[in-house]
Order: sequence, then structure tokens, then C-alpha cells
Amino acid sequence: MSDPQHSADAGEKSIPMTREVLEQDLIRRHFEQAYPDVELVSEAALAQSIRHILETMPSEAHETDGVYLFAYGSLIWNPCVEVAERHTCRLYGYHRDFCLKLEHGRGTPDYPGLMLALAPGGSSQGVALRVPARDLERELLLVWRREMLTGAYRPRWVRLVSDAGPLWSVAFVVNPQGERYIGRQSDETVIELLSTGRGVLGSCREYLDNTVGDLAALGIRDKRLESLQRAVHARA
Repeated sequence: MSDPQHSADAGEKSIPMTREVLEQDLIRRHFEQAYPDVELVSEAALAQSIRHILETMPSEAHETDGVYLFAYGSLIWNPCVEVAERHTCRLYGYHRDFCLKLEHGRGTPDYPGLMLALAPGGSSQGVALRVPARDLERELLLVWRREMLTGAYRPRWVRLVSDAGPLWSVAFVVNPQGERYIGRQSDETVIELLSTGRGVLGSCREYLDNTVGDLAALGIRDKRLESLQRAVHARA
């Protein structure tokens, strides 16, 4: 991890979400040192989850050179893995929602934050990222270390409607039994936590700004996220 900066708000050194950090498994090491009571998914369990996803790949997805990932948040603007191809797309049956409360990562016990997840119902526009077949399991391990470390998400195969036609993709949907899942919250609560939440991985406001900005750059409008962004900036 190169030249970490101290965060005055979180009282911790910041960890940039980079490929190097994921390769060295530094997020796990940080959790083990700073939050030893937080249960983490083992490296062996992550590898088993990846194998299960690949073994249960829909037959149509075998034609893909690699695996598509459905990006709806930070994977859009900071995937940290090799991406061979991108397509704008829509996923039916799930929508973005700030329904994960964070006291680690982009939050602390003193400054809790919120993270997006895919919750059942509606639809969501995003980006299909093709991770090429070369070193596929190694690349997916970096994604799993990022998305699956605390068990907040569940990986599953989903069918996307994209600018290149239908695509089968892996999406990380919310784990409703996870400790961080808090369900749909009022706008007032969401705005408060997005405004103040910050931690070792950065602030929730930064996360919101990057997500809205990159979606807009792709011609994707998420009216609720845009409304929350305006409210968060007005509050600041």
C-alpha cells in the first residue's frame, strides 16, 4: 500500500481501493487488526464460491470469452481488474438501494455510512464488464475479496439486456440475512448517513458523487441517486 494518508475523521490510515491493495489482501488485514470481532469470509470460502459460480454458469454464458460482471456502483468507475469489454445494460428484477449500513470501510462506529446493494424489485441500469478468460479465477478472486469479504452480498447469475443484446452476467445482490442489511430507509436517514459517513476506504459522499458522475457520463440517469446527491451537497 503506497503512502497511506491519515484520515482525521476516521482516526485511521486511508486505504485506496486499488488492484495492488486487493492483490495483497490488505483490506482483510486491516479488518483483522482494527476490527477483530468482525466475521470475515475465509480465502478458502471465497475460492469455493468462485468455483461454484463457474460450475453453475448458464449454458449460454459458455460462449463468452471470460465472465461478465454487472457493475452498478464503484465497479463502474474503479473495477481494479482487467476489463476487456464494456456494455451499458439493464438488469430487471433488482434495483439500486442504499440498504447496507457500514461501520467499517466507508464508515466507522462514530461515522457510520451507507453502501449500495441490489435489492429485489424494479430494475437497474449499469455496465456489463467482461473479465477475459485469461487468469479468470485469479481476476475473480480480486473481485470476491472486494465484494464478498464480509458476506454482505450474494453472487448470482443474471440475464442483462444490453446494447450488445442479452448477456449472462454475475451480479452481487444483497444478502438479506447479512448483519449490514437494514432495508429501505427514509430519504432523511440516507442523506444523513451519506453526508457524514467516512472511513478507511473514503467517504460515502465521494462514493455517491463518483457513481452518479460515471452513470451520467454513460448516459444513464438514476433520478433517486441524483436527488440524494443534491440533498447531500445542500446539507454540506
